[in-house]
Amino acid sequence: MHEPTPPITNANATSAASGPLPSVSATHDWTCPFCPLLCDDIDAHLSDDQSLAAPATQCARLAAALARYDGSDNVCAPSIDGSPVSLEDALEEASAILMQARRPLFGGCGTDIAGARALYELAAGCGATLDSMHGDALSAATLALQDRGAFFTTLSEVRSRADLLVVFGCEPAARHPRFYERIASGTSTQREIRFVCCALDPAADTCAESMLADASPHDVLAFWSAIAEGRKPESLENGSGIATALASLMERIVAARYTAFVIEPAALPQPHAALLIEALHRIVKAINRTNRAGVLTLGGADGALSVNQTVTWLSGFPLRTRVSTPDRPPGTPPLDHDPYRYRTERLLAAREADALLWIASFDPHPLPAALAADTPAIVLGTPALASALASAITSPNTQPRNAKTVFIPVATPGIDSDGHLFRVDASVVVPLHAARHVALPSVASIAAQLVDHLAAGRAARAALTRRPA
Repeated sequence: MHEPTPPITNANATSAASGPLPSVSATHDWTCPFCPLLCDDIDAHLSDDQSLAAPATQCARLAAALARYDGSDNVCAPSIDGSPVSLEDALEEASAILMQARRPLFGGCGTDIAGARALYELAAGCGATLDSMHGDALSAATLALQDRGAFFTTLSEVRSRADLLVVFGCEPAARHPRFYERIASGTSTQREIRFVCCALDPAADTCAESMLADASPHDVLAFWSAIAEGRKPESLENGSGIATALASLMERIVAARYTAFVIEPAALPQPHAALLIEALHRIVKAINRTNRAGVLTLGGADGALSVNQTVTWLSGFPLRTRVSTPDRPPGTPPLDHDPYRYRTERLLAAREADALLWIASFDPHPLPAALAADTPAIVLGTPALASALASAITSPNTQPRNAKTVFIPVATPGIDSDGHLFRVDASVVVPLHAARHVALPSVASIAAQLVDHLAAGRAARAALTRRPA
């Protein structure tokens, strides 16, 4: 773990305007957990009031995330239906909910690798389905990979090799503010950027241009696929100019040393984003017959990519998989993966989940709107989620909940606990180190305690059934 350096501001210094200044310590080369780029060159400044800042880093997403942490996190307590309780009481209530549920859903899944491992074990103990709050984007990319395969590239390869960047249908810096900085750092490579089916990203440099910004991405990829396979643009042109523009782009790709395509599944039109991703990978495969090209897929925030990777290596299936209990009925498969059936919103709207365990340890994502008022909910979330959850329970503008709602505040990996996350390109596992030391339990520790509570509950139930009348 990176040890804080001595205070860089004197705690006894005074200001005529504000009085004594708080002392500040800094953790150097800290890794930001709030974006899947996992930038690891940050100086995280910790004040006496347990607030955090990164003044030397120009990242709006990081600044907004750090603003949610302060000294009140130290006194954030677990609650049941908005009333504070002890951690043990919250665990007892949460385990009772899972014991009674026949079809529990683990949603959100905003955690790190250790949290994902523990959640999988808990899911195996109660027959739960696992899905992410970013499940639609994850499933789109996974379906394309399953159906057609893919040519992936990495941040390092883009930085060191790519002299042409083709950004398709997205604005990379909107969700990944330091994207262009990350692919340019430490290299003098001159890189052109072409934005296709989208406007220019304001954060991109001057060597960029946009084309076909208002065209349908489905139409563009249909023309592009044909041209990549050798069709002449004049035989395809229908007066829209799409084929001619794409033929010009293909000439530039042929002249490039290495072309990196950048996509963001969450930015593509649903519900058929997987078809667009599949078509783009097919084009990249055609290019690789004579040139070099790869696809960099952006996304996977809130630990979504890490949880997906972890569940895949533990079960053989990605997220949107149901894990059956060891005492499952005969004929029930131990695992069942279905990216459509096990979508969180569909399960909740169809009342096919009778309990929800919602995990949001990075950002305070609220409970899904499709959650019914009479479906019990367990929330493992950041302290910032506590007030929002209490308001949702008591607000006269929402349907009153008549089922138990258990909230347990948990540590954010990289803020209050160590951890590990997969980087956006799924090629590197990056260690996280706590920037401060507020005593909050990790998702992994809470999930492990729930596993123990369920085991104890099952043992007690079995003892009762064996007891003579």
